[in-house]
Amino acid sequence: MRRILMFGAVLLIAGAQPSWAQVTVDAAKITCEQWVFSKVAPPRTIAVWLSGYYNGKRNETTLDLQKLEGNGRKVERFCRQEKNFQMPVMQAIEQVLAPKQ
Repeated sequence: MRRILMFGAVLLIAGAQPSWAQVTVDAAKITCEQWVFSKVAPPRTIAVWLSGYYNGKRNETTLDLQKLEGNGRKVERFCRQEKNFQMPVMQAIEQVLAPKQ
C-alpha cells in the first residue's frame, strides 16, 4: 500500500504543469497567498504533499480522501483571508487543524 501511495505522489508531481521553473520548493516557506493563488504549484499538489508529510509524522499510512478534501477546504478558507496571506501555510494548517483542547 505504501508503494502505491508513493507511486501516486510521484505521478502527481510528474504530471504537474511545466510552467514552474523552480525544481525544488521549501514547503515551510510557502505562504497562504502563494498556496491559494497557485504561485508555487497547483494547490492540490501541495495539499497532497502536506497531507503525506503530516501523516508521516504521525506514522499514519492510510489516506482518508474525504478528510483530505475537508481539511483542504478549511485551510483554504483560512488562507484566503487577506490578513493571513503572509502566514506560512504549514503554520496555518497547524492553527486550523490543531486538536481543540
